[in-house]
Formats: sequence, C-alpha cells, structure tokens
Amino acid sequence: MQPLAAIDSVHPTTPDGRYFVVKGQLWRCSNPSLSEEVRQRLVNELMAARREVKAAKASADSDALKAARAGVHQAKVALGERGDVWWTDGARDFNRCNGDCQKF
Repeated sequence: MQPLAAIDSVHPTTPDGRYFVVKGQLWRCSNPSLSEEVRQRLVNELMAARREVKAAKASADSDALKAARAGVHQAKVALGERGDVWWTDGARDFNRCNGDCQKF
C-alpha cells in the first residue's frame, strides 16, 4: 500500500481528510490516529489477506476464499476503513458513496 502522501498525490481527498476519491466514489481513509508502526502492521496484514484471496480464487477453494475475505475485512476494520467511524463529531459515514449521497 502506498503511503498516505502518495495516495493524496494520485487521488484527491475530501477537505475533512476522511475520504479519498476514486472515479467519483468516496473511500474512507485509514484512521490517522494509528501509529505508523500499527498502521504498517495492519497494512501488511491486509496485503497478505488479499494475496490469500487471490490464491483461494485460483484454487477454487470456497472455504479458503471465505476465510481470506474475512481477513481482508478484519484488517480494513482495524485500519478504520470499514466498521465504526474513527471520527467523533457525529458526522455520517459516506464510505463508498458516489453521486447523490443524500440517500444515505
């Protein structure tokens, strides 16, 4: 995974720093309060789980695929990219929103 500065140069971020934008869709950024050490460990876990997804798909192993996808989800939750929001001001979550976000 690219460092946050590299992501910012490729994909714009929202003014509040909560999301980056890809093809008009909002994607939640990692929790900025994570230490660099913790963030990097979680990114490594995420990348390993994504490799496991690829391997499970290649071998058509549905049980391994389910477990690997759970690993991806767990890492993304720990990073703050899924699950409960990491901000505390009560603002709604617009993760994966594109177009008219008012419906959320």
